[in-house]
Amino acid sequence: MNGQPNPIVTLSFAFALEIIEFCDQLEEKRKYTLANQLLRSGTSIGANVKEAQAAESKKDFVHKMKIAYKEAEETIYWLKLCEASKSYPNPNRLLLQLETLLKILGKIISTSKKTLAL
Repeated sequence: MNGQPNPIVTLSFAFALEIIEFCDQLEEKRKYTLANQLLRSGTSIGANVKEAQAAESKKDFVHKMKIAYKEAEETIYWLKLCEASKSYPNPNRLLLQLETLLKILGKIISTSKKTLAL
């Protein structure tokens, strides 16, 4: 590594911290099932991004980034359920952060796949 901060690692880690706080709010409202699902998918994004940094090959890197992307999509689902439910905290800020993460992950995946084809 070149010692430079990696933006996707930094962003996905910060997002995981935000998800933990949001899940704490859900648990305070006794929304345990949704909190558990959201905690798993929301923190898995960053875990997969971090794991991709030590990938064994470019193909492995792309695979792990795709998993992170899928986890982000699942997280959107759980947050949208919160958004649509009257007695849940508002997840709009998290949804906006996820849009950014998905754009970056998508770009990383597409760029990496292009270099695989070369």
